[in-house]
Amino acid sequence: MAGGRLALDAGWLLVVVLVVAIACAVGIAVRRNLIERGGGSIECGLRRARARRWRLGLAAYQPDELRWYPVFGLRLRPAEVFARHALSVVSRRPADPVEMTSVGSGAVVVECDTGEGAASRIELALSEDALTGFLAWLEAAPPGPVSEFR
Repeated sequence: MAGGRLALDAGWLLVVVLVVAIACAVGIAVRRNLIERGGGSIECGLRRARARRWRLGLAAYQPDELRWYPVFGLRLRPAEVFARHALSVVSRRPADPVEMTSVGSGAVVVECDTGEGAASRIELALSEDALTGFLAWLEAAPPGPVSEFR
């Protein structure tokens, strides 16, 4: 009898684990859908200039800013926000083999100045197609201060 009870408990534990896993997957998909609903978005790795670790996430284009959200999270607020008028590309290069393990093969690393002072450099890891869209979004910004087009 004890063996049958143990098998029943293990079965229920498996059901609970599966339900939690499915709920997490649905939550991530719904969150991503809500983030993408506001406009264009791309998969994008982010690393601050002096940081060693890449953070994976989604970058969402807004009229006057780039909002970056971590892939895994509950919040619908961005973890980082970069003003479009202050963002400029400094350099670009293919991801090195060590970086590819974090950001994926074929990624392009773009170093950007955010205009935020001493620690104003970030790196974005994007696919070639996403990079084309990012550069087009940057170049399509209206000239002048942000207040002129709000």
